[in-house]
Amino acid sequence: MIGILGGSFDPVHYGHLRLAVELYQDLGLSEMHLMPCGVPPHRAPLAASGAQRLAMLEVAIEGERGLIVDQRELQRTGPSYTVDTLTSLRNELGSIPLCLVMGKDAFLGLHTWHRWRELMGLAHIVVAERPGCDKPIAGEVAQIFSERRVDSPAPLSKSAAGCILPWPVPALDISSSRIRALCAAGKSIRYLVPDAVRGIVQSQQIYKQSQ
Repeated sequence: MIGILGGSFDPVHYGHLRLAVELYQDLGLSEMHLMPCGVPPHRAPLAASGAQRLAMLEVAIEGERGLIVDQRELQRTGPSYTVDTLTSLRNELGSIPLCLVMGKDAFLGLHTWHRWRELMGLAHIVVAERPGCDKPIAGEVAQIFSERRVDSPAPLSKSAAGCILPWPVPALDISSSRIRALCAAGKSIRYLVPDAVRGIVQSQQIYKQSQ
C-alpha cells in the first residue's frame, strides 16, 4: 500500500512529519508520498515558491525510511486537483492500494472538492482525527462515510480503493501559518521545524516579508 499526504508544506514542520511517520508505521505502508501542491485551489497564493517548498521537504525527510517526496503536482500546470493527482498515480501504479490521507476538517469539506465523488474509485481515504476534533459529518459526505467506513487498516490492503478509515493521530499544535508569522516578526522557529529546514528559511529569508 502507498500513502499520499499532500499539502502546501509552507513550510513543512514536525506536525506534518510526525503524522507521515506514524501513518507509515500504523497502516503498514510500503511508501508514504509527501506531495507539495503546485497551485492550491482552496487557498490564497503560497508564501514560498514551489522550488523552496520542495527543497525544505527534501532536507526534512532525508534518510527517513519509507518517506518519499513526490513532485508531480509541482510539475503540473493549473490548479492542483486531487482527482488529477490520484488518476496519475493510478495510471502509474495499476491496482496497488492507495491511501489518501486528510485531516478531519478537510474531510468535512470534501463535497467542495473538484470531482470529489470520483476520489473513492481511485483511493482509500484515511481521515486523520486529532483529539478533541468532534465536528459532525453531514450531508452526502456523511452517507458515503457510513457506507464505506472500516475500523482497521486490514481491509485497505484487500482492494485498490473505496474504503474510509478514521484513524487517531497525535496532537502536535504546530501550524505553518504560525511559523510564517514568527519568521516575519524575527522570532525563532527552532524546535518547530527540522534544523535543516530552519537553515533554508533563514538563509533565504523566505518568510521575512510574508505577513
